[in-house]
Amino acid sequence: MKSLAITVFLTLLVTNVQAASKADLLAGEKLVKTHCISCHASSFGGDGSGIYTREYRKVRSFNGLKAQVTNCNTMLNLKWFDDDEQQVVQYLNQAYYHF
Repeated sequence: MKSLAITVFLTLLVTNVQAASKADLLAGEKLVKTHCISCHASSFGGDGSGIYTREYRKVRSFNGLKAQVTNCNTMLNLKWFDDDEQQVVQYLNQAYYHF
């Protein structure tokens, strides 16, 4: 009986973590579309997404991605919370970088 309860608990825990991850990715995507794409399009051209995939991109690691998102947040005075930055980092990593 204990093993069944543990199995059910772990299944629910994993399901909640996956749901939270999807929510974080969607929130990050929304922030990118609202705040990042227009700036990147004006400075890089096109729809702005090429800035993430260009051969000579600045971001070369997960820590570099986190630092760049923080830099943009600070320089553009977006006033994002740490959670917002993390959601953007997770979205960009999943969508473009794959670190």
